[in-house]
Amino acid sequence: MRDLRVGFGYLVKGQRWVGGHGRWFGFGLLPGLVTLVLYAAALVGLGYGADDLTGWATPFADDWSSPWQGLFRGFLTALVFAFGLFITVITFTAVTLLIGQPFYESLSEQVDRTEGGDVPESGLPLWRELWISARDSLRILARVVMYGVLLFALGFIPVVGQTVVPAIGFCVSGFFLTHELTSVALQRRGIDMKERLALLRGRRMLTLGFGVPLTLSFLVPLVAVFLMPGAVAGATLLARDLVAPAEPEPANPPPAPYSFNKD
Repeated sequence: MRDLRVGFGYLVKGQRWVGGHGRWFGFGLLPGLVTLVLYAAALVGLGYGADDLTGWATPFADDWSSPWQGLFRGFLTALVFAFGLFITVITFTAVTLLIGQPFYESLSEQVDRTEGGDVPESGLPLWRELWISARDSLRILARVVMYGVLLFALGFIPVVGQTVVPAIGFCVSGFFLTHELTSVALQRRGIDMKERLALLRGRRMLTLGFGVPLTLSFLVPLVAVFLMPGAVAGATLLARDLVAPAEPEPANPPPAPYSFNKD
C-alpha cells in the first residue's frame, strides 16, 4: 500500500513541478492540443457510426421483437464506444509522446537537471529516437489491444462484466500508461522496452499508484492535455526512483560495543 501512495505522490510532484516552471508547462501543452483535436474527431466519428457498426455486426437480431433488439444493440453500442475510449486513453499518450518527442525530451531533461546529478542523454539522432519510440509504442499497443479484446469479451458476463472487468481495465490502462510516460526518461538512460516492463512489474503497486489515477483523470475532456506536461515530469521523477541504486549492505558490520557488567 505504501507504493500506491508513493506512486500517486510522484503524479502530484510532477504537476507541482510544471506549476512552478510555467514556461515548461506551456511548452508541454502544444503536443497534447494537436493530439486532442485528432482524437476528438475520431471519437465523434465513432459516436455517429457505432449504431451502424452494431447493426452490421448483429444481423441475426434484425427480426427480434421490441424492446429486446433495442436493448441488445444499445448495450453493444455502449460497449463499442467504451472500447473506443479504452483504446483512446492508452494510445493518446503514445501518440502525444510521438508527436511531442522533442518537447518532452527537453522537459524531462530539465526535470533531471533540477533534481541534481547527471542528466542522461541517449546520444541518438532525433530520427532514431522517433523510430524507437514508434516501434515500442506499436508493441505496447498490440498488447493493449489483446487485453482490450479479452476484457471486451468478459464484459458480457453478468455482474462481473460491469464491476470487476472495468476495474481490471483501469489497472491495465494505468500500467501501460505509466510505461509510455516513463519511457521518455528511461529510453534516454539506454533502457529498452523489455527492461522497462520488468522494472514496472517489479514495482507494480508504484506503477498503478501513478497510472490509475491518471487514467481516470484522462477520461475527463481536456484534462489529459493539461495534465500531460506534469505527467511527463512526474514520470521522470518516478523513473529516477526505479533506476536509483540500492543502498549497499555493509560487508562487515561493526562489532557491538563491549559492555561492562558490574557485579
